[in-house]
Amino acid sequence: FLVCDRIGRIWATRQICLLWIVGIAIFMGNGGHLGAAYAGRFIAGLGIGQTVVVAPVYLAEIAPASIRGLCTCVFTGFVYLGIVLAYFANYGCQVNLGDTTHKRWLIPTSLHIMFAGVIFILSFFQHESPRYLVKRGQIEKAITTLSRVRNLPPDHEYVVREISMIEATHHAEMEATMGSGPIGVLKEAFLIPSNLYRVYLTFMAQILSQWSGAGSITIYAPDLFKLLGITGNNEGLLVIAVFGIIKLIAAVACALFLVDVIGRKRALLLGIILQAISMIYIAGFLTAVPQMGVVSTFHLPASQKGASTGAIVMIYLSGVGWALGWNSMQYLLTAELFPLRIRALCTSMAMTLHFANQYGNSRAVPNMLLPTSQGGIDPKGTFWCFAAITILGGVWVW
Repeated sequence: FLVCDRIGRIWATRQICLLWIVGIAIFMGNGGHLGAAYAGRFIAGLGIGQTVVVAPVYLAEIAPASIRGLCTCVFTGFVYLGIVLAYFANYGCQVNLGDTTHKRWLIPTSLHIMFAGVIFILSFFQHESPRYLVKRGQIEKAITTLSRVRNLPPDHEYVVREISMIEATHHAEMEATMGSGPIGVLKEAFLIPSNLYRVYLTFMAQILSQWSGAGSITIYAPDLFKLLGITGNNEGLLVIAVFGIIKLIAAVACALFLVDVIGRKRALLLGIILQAISMIYIAGFLTAVPQMGVVSTFHLPASQKGASTGAIVMIYLSGVGWALGWNSMQYLLTAELFPLRIRALCTSMAMTLHFANQYGNSRAVPNMLLPTSQGGIDPKGTFWCFAAITILGGVWVW
């Protein structure tokens, strides 16, 4: 948030791209040195990790109120587009190059540099957020920028009214905190009851969404599809790629037809319901066939192939629910709930919690899937846990 508030949303985007490119370049050119690989991933992570703060904040600030949800959900849609491209890049390289050449991983990894480069170049054709400019006292530049973004003359009634509203909101926030510095921003976030409630909402959204299990399904998709009956490396990669396409379509549908039409809460509840149904089915299937993922020599009987296919379909359904619900809303709510003065700080804190829980969940799931004899809770216990947290999230949202 310090970078975002200090140098602006656009320059923050540019430094993100530079860190991203440098980190991936070091990773790809590691020359067999593990330290270089770690360093490259760390530097790239410093850049990529900022995207979930800078992009939603910028989109929420620059979009008209009537389509703010749509514009902010575009970010989620492009996350899934990246996932689809990554899945198919892996699938294509596996089919055409096999596992015996370094190009097998270099080509998919190079997509990072391509897209970071495109974003960096296109950022020079973008305008800074008018709200950020008002916050920095650059009113005339904010008016000019808003008129260009809205494609209206600077003296148009709409532009004048929106700038006046932004100024009034900013002045009210400054008066409430008497223009205090970073400590004042922290006090404003945690000592003003309405802002503390906003912090509570975003923090709970991050915790409940990450532990609902859908994020782990994305990360461990190959292992989970194999657990439910998919065999063969190429077949598994293709099934995963289709999984990415389904989530992309669901995210686009949410952005276009749900979030600004039926509202954030209803869209979120719809996604949670779909996710809960899928988790309960998968947990029930694994309870009925407890040997799945536990006994290495177990082969699924032909009589249970249909149920196995149903469980695989439910993985797809969980992806639809995740894209419609938690994954879209966790970015949208975080970006649009907070007043301008504390937006970057609170969004950064929420996204820090997001990555902390994502990391914790990704580390926990492999151990959770282990048999109870090895310290885990079995695959069935893992999915019952996900189902319970998903239902708890639905009750909380309701």
